[in-house]
Amino acid sequence: MPTDIPTPRWDLPKINPGIIKIAGAAVIIIILFFGTVYQISPEEIGVIQRFGRYVRTADPGLHFKLPLGIERLTKVPVQRQLKMEFGFRTVKPGINTEYRVTPETLEESVMLTGDLNVAVVEWIVQYKIKDAYKYLFKMRNADETFRDMNEAVVRNLVGNHSVDEILTVGRVAIANGAKEELQKMCDRYEIGIGINQLLFQDINPPDPVKPSFNEVNQALQEKERKINEAWSEYNQEIPKASGEAEQTIRGAEGYATERINNSQGDASRFRAVYAEYAKAPLVTRRRLFLEAINDVLPKIQKKIIIDQQQKNMLPLLNLGEEVKK
Repeated sequence: MPTDIPTPRWDLPKINPGIIKIAGAAVIIIILFFGTVYQISPEEIGVIQRFGRYVRTADPGLHFKLPLGIERLTKVPVQRQLKMEFGFRTVKPGINTEYRVTPETLEESVMLTGDLNVAVVEWIVQYKIKDAYKYLFKMRNADETFRDMNEAVVRNLVGNHSVDEILTVGRVAIANGAKEELQKMCDRYEIGIGINQLLFQDINPPDPVKPSFNEVNQALQEKERKINEAWSEYNQEIPKASGEAEQTIRGAEGYATERINNSQGDASRFRAVYAEYAKAPLVTRRRLFLEAINDVLPKIQKKIIIDQQQKNMLPLLNLGEEVKK
């Protein structure tokens, strides 16, 4: 008996070679299109390298480049505000921001001060990439190098100040000095980064001695408050006293001028009266007497009645005898 089993035959449909060519051409066109056209967002610029060599920079917008790896695009966010954190890491940003401190981040923040104390310094650096070419090609691993530069600058400045300055009144000046020094170093190494702000997020002594340092900090703050209150009172009292002294001086000068003018007027009046008296003594004496009586009598509260029949009632009015003499 025959034992041969016929092998089944699968007849595949024939594919038109023209369709394969069209599909292949479409795939190539799509690859070339997506490898040629690219978009740069408003906060970025594009750096184009041809076979690894820098050839041009593309501004925001739609652009074209050579496909198939001939030209390679690198987008650099030159308008974006970038940030680096030291001593901690942000886990969840927002209103209630969550931070994380690890042994690795703690190594960044533990520093030796100028008076041989230890401080835990946490800070933030905000920066922008101001030169994309230098950022990509002048320095290898620019981000890691920039982080190392931050640590070097801050540790150097912290080591030049006492722990009291770092914890209290000197932290703003140290932060400003660190920003300036870091920018100079970035310009010297041509890393292409511009520093916008360097802020000390938190500066604390190590946990075992934190209560003692907090007491010292409170005492220094109380001292500054007392000094500010004293200066405030000084600025109120000194101008007031100066104004009162100036007013007294001006009043005394006015009084002296008034007395001098009155004395000069009285002297001039006396000389004038004396000149008239020298010409006619009796007449001038009577006039002076009548003027004096005219000034005195209105000031007397009691009434005085003068009777012409009675003599010698008011001896001062017997002017006839003076005339006869």
